[in-house]
Amino acid sequence: MLTSTGKSVEQVKWVTGLAPITPSTSTPDYVSMKGYSKLTIIILADNATTVTGSAITLYEATAVAGTGAQQMAMTEMWANTDTAAGDTLTKTAVTSNTFTTDTTNAKNLMYVIEVDQTDLDMDDSYDCVRLGTGDAANTVISVLYMLWNPKYAAATPPAAITD
Repeated sequence: MLTSTGKSVEQVKWVTGLAPITPSTSTPDYVSMKGYSKLTIIILADNATTVTGSAITLYEATAVAGTGAQQMAMTEMWANTDTAAGDTLTKTAVTSNTFTTDTTNAKNLMYVIEVDQTDLDMDDSYDCVRLGTGDAANTVISVLYMLWNPKYAAATPPAAITD
């Protein structure tokens, strides 16, 4: 649980999942949730013109190398499809575990996906998560992982890019 008395860098593990890029052969990194019970994924997109959206999915694995990767269930996300016009995120249903980023020209977008550790297939030792980004044209996407609610008290949040 985030506290109001601490700094986010002391309570949250911030990890770049994907540096700004037009998704094609790019694959966002996995993060391990072994030391955390919550993961917030923030997707930022900058659309140019004649945009094709990027299909967004979630994957889980048993190691950050992608061992035994399988698609995860995703039923909702939060979206702001025009960050220049406002800062409200709207809860949006996701069907078939995938959504496509908005294709409106010249817009900046934000999407947020929440993952709880209980969403993972823990019975089969799945504890790593990554976002999947499908090929797109004329849009730049970046992904930021925010791991929080650490399971163990520590002065520095535990690593999330190693097993």
